[in-house]
Amino acid sequence: MDVQKKNFIIIWLTNFLVAGTLTMIMPFLSLYIETFGDHSDAYVQKWSGLIFGAVFITAFIMSPIWGRIADKYGFKPILIINGFGIAISIFLMSFVQSVEAFFILRLFMGVVTGFIPTSLAFISANTAKEEAGKMLGTLQMGSVTGTLFGPILGGLLADAFGFQYTFIITSVSVAIAAIIILFGIKEQKRVKNPKAIHYSRKAILGGMLRHRLMLNVMVVTALIQIGNFSIQPLLSLYVAELTDAKDVALLAGITFSAAGVGNLLFARRWGKLGDDIGYEKVLSILLILSFVFIIPQAFVTELWQLMACRLLFGIAVGGMIPITTALVRREAPVDIQGEVMGYNTSFRFLGNIIGPIFGGIVSGFIGIGSVFIVTGSLFLVGFAFLYYAKRKPVQDFEDFLAEEDHQSKR
Repeated sequence: MDVQKKNFIIIWLTNFLVAGTLTMIMPFLSLYIETFGDHSDAYVQKWSGLIFGAVFITAFIMSPIWGRIADKYGFKPILIINGFGIAISIFLMSFVQSVEAFFILRLFMGVVTGFIPTSLAFISANTAKEEAGKMLGTLQMGSVTGTLFGPILGGLLADAFGFQYTFIITSVSVAIAAIIILFGIKEQKRVKNPKAIHYSRKAILGGMLRHRLMLNVMVVTALIQIGNFSIQPLLSLYVAELTDAKDVALLAGITFSAAGVGNLLFARRWGKLGDDIGYEKVLSILLILSFVFIIPQAFVTELWQLMACRLLFGIAVGGMIPITTALVRREAPVDIQGEVMGYNTSFRFLGNIIGPIFGGIVSGFIGIGSVFIVTGSLFLVGFAFLYYAKRKPVQDFEDFLAEEDHQSKR
């Protein structure tokens, strides 16, 4: 087995482990907070939101920094640091006795929560441009599979062993993934081009914000996460409106996972189609399909209808991450791909932060169903941006970087 294929298998497996274990603790975050003392429901709900979002705040800041370090020293060291960092932070969470300590540990966890995005960047950098979409779509299947099974396994472990031991088991699982990376991955040293320009952070960020296609990719990346996370905190309430069943939490979990199943089934196919006919074309199709499949969710009258719409929505939205990552891979110079993908990851985390807040505000004013309609309109906005970028002359990203770098040094 060649090194590249072996690396891919290991990355796929460790993505499955990390994604699964990170989502294992999601179902009982609020229940764990209740064990810290006799607190009101409002207090628990407020801190549940803060503790849930804390990870994304620091991850949003750190992603480009990790990417820049990876460009200099390689992706493997970052994967190892992130893996053991996540494991240590989750292990320490099993011993906290206050919400403040829990919040601080979640902030620290965000500092090192770059394992899966770094994995995407690693595989992308070592994959030919012609098949980047297919490979990234296949890799995403690993993290999505873990995400689907993680919450269920976490709930079972919490019921069987309690919250503290579930945190410990989760941390051990992530540590195993880091050990597999440490001894299993062989990263080939990239030969640095002596003539390559060393771009400043300001030049890279400025070039991305001025380049139509790259800016569009970043915006769409945020929209994907806003679309996923805007309804997540409200889904159980929406499910409760559609059914009289007692096991609302289980039904809400199944409904939310329906999108993940669609994602799992079609991510690789969308990526391969992007390789064949062009990433911009496929991304345009996916934005329209996301709009078409999310709007009916506001008007369903039965739970099975919502589940079916969530499945279709997952099929569409699941192809966007490998497509946007492949676009970054195509446009960004090899020597700065890690940092550019780090900014792309930051926009994903920005969507994770905005989504729940956005959904809560919209539902508070005009109802839960309206969240689907407003979110759907955002996908249309993304399509309009992409359509505008495609109509304009092609812009060379390296030219933009060189111009920004020249201006920053003047």
